[in-house]
Amino acid sequence: MSLLKGDFTKEDPWRIFRIMSEFVDGFEELSSVRNAVSIFGSARSGRTDKYYKLAEETASRLVKNGHAVITGAGPGIMEAANKGAKKAHGDSIGLNILIPTRQKPNKYVTRSLEFKYFFCRKVMFAKYSKALVAFPGGFGTLDEFFEVITLVQTQRMEPLPVILIGSVFWRGMMRWMKNTLMPYGMIDLTDLNLFQLVDKPQDVVEVINRFYEKQ
Repeated sequence: MSLLKGDFTKEDPWRIFRIMSEFVDGFEELSSVRNAVSIFGSARSGRTDKYYKLAEETASRLVKNGHAVITGAGPGIMEAANKGAKKAHGDSIGLNILIPTRQKPNKYVTRSLEFKYFFCRKVMFAKYSKALVAFPGGFGTLDEFFEVITLVQTQRMEPLPVILIGSVFWRGMMRWMKNTLMPYGMIDLTDLNLFQLVDKPQDVVEVINRFYEKQ
């Protein structure tokens, strides 16, 4: 269907204003955030899932150690992390994304921002996080994880703790990196030091504390 004559809001240049507004709103709202940790993971994890419980405990421990928690605002692991942060009386931030299967911010978010564009949202995660923690998840979690370690690898972003939690879930990917990517020369051994693999909430806190003690 052709555009109505003069309907500027349906043309690509109009999108620039929406993109600008998302960046401005994000920078303005999050400029006061200090020591935040972004937590990623599957929206499909149920409340009885062991990783849901681990995410809740991890967020609670992070808040008690002086961190704010940022998630994608949705259900599953994101809800668990926001829940843990809120119950610990911390800053529980949700960066919600507008997608066709509408995602509503979970009820544990105390500060919410809404995005239409994934790339604007990912800038906020990267810019305002002192560490990133990835629980088991699908394409979205992998996208966020690989984007961050790519930015660190290419020195477009300052090094920070990037932590995978759940060795049983992630070890297949780790094996693929070592047995396929490295032999093909796609990554170096040192690239595997861009992130760490742990299993317990207290390990997440220890990795973050140890990293910044060295700074």
